[in-house]
Amino acid sequence: MKRQRLTREQSKDQTRLRLLDAAQAIFMKKGFVAASVEDIAEAAGYTRGAFYSNFRSKSELFLELLRRDHEVMQAGLQAIFENAASREEMEQRVLAYYSTLHRENKCFLLWVEAKLLAVRDGRFRVRFNAFIHEKLAQLAAYIREFSARVGTPLPLTAETLALGLMGLCDGVQFFYTVDPQHVTAEVAEGVLAGFFARVVFGRDA
Repeated sequence: MKRQRLTREQSKDQTRLRLLDAAQAIFMKKGFVAASVEDIAEAAGYTRGAFYSNFRSKSELFLELLRRDHEVMQAGLQAIFENAASREEMEQRVLAYYSTLHRENKCFLLWVEAKLLAVRDGRFRVRFNAFIHEKLAQLAAYIREFSARVGTPLPLTAETLALGLMGLCDGVQFFYTVDPQHVTAEVAEGVLAGFFARVVFGRDA
């Protein structure tokens, strides 16, 4: 069978995807600062010119990687609210999602490096902070929706809970990543389950 020829738009999308995949692998191995545009282009099978035809800078590509990972996480959160689930089912979905997040988020190191870069690079900080504020607003909206659907009043504002939840998840995943012998998967899941049971679900235990 004759292979169907890609349109220009499809070819461009394919090039961007390969560059993003190559960059993710290289950033995870070498770090953002040590990785060069040439490293990324070569790993993807393209030239430096192809890189700059798709991304204005390494920082722009980095933010695109983070956004791509964020969209995967958003899809997981949205699935919690599908099919008009009961309170019990929604609670189970929330716990299942967050209890495995620390093990399944393969891009965690990218987020750590992005935060360090934001501290050191003022221009990157502006764009990264705008993205983080967007993430927090979306998470706060999910928290409000969950509260409305299950009829549990929030002990704090949705925005405060969103910030606390994001910080808690980042902290748990950091400890799980660097000290898995002491902060095991079971410990991490217990911390997150306890947070949701008391703060979000409104239970005493």
